[in-house]
Amino acid sequence: MTIAINKISDQFSSCPQLHVDQVAEAAAAGFKTIINNRPDGEGGPEQPKSDEIRQAAEAHGLRYVHIPVVPGQLTLVQVEELVGLLPDLPTPILGFCKLGARAVNIYQQAHARS
Repeated sequence: MTIAINKISDQFSSCPQLHVDQVAEAAAAGFKTIINNRPDGEGGPEQPKSDEIRQAAEAHGLRYVHIPVVPGQLTLVQVEELVGLLPDLPTPILGFCKLGARAVNIYQQAHARS
């Protein structure tokens, strides 16, 4: 299954739910960090768990960050968490959530604050 990547800038792109078997594709596309903004279980039992994606990312030499954001409930605490992480995260970054919008929103807010 090919990843539907939405390039926001040279440093950041987003995509819908990333699956474990797509992590290799993300690595091959040159991404260095994956940010998961989807809470575990939000999509039911078929949604891969954060730890499963983390293990795949680390196996491919990628950094992995999980900042779960409930739809419509992004907080300043979550944005500030990402602000604190951004300087040390290798780029380019691939952020994801259910459809990719939360990933873009938190990144843009964090980027504007940093």
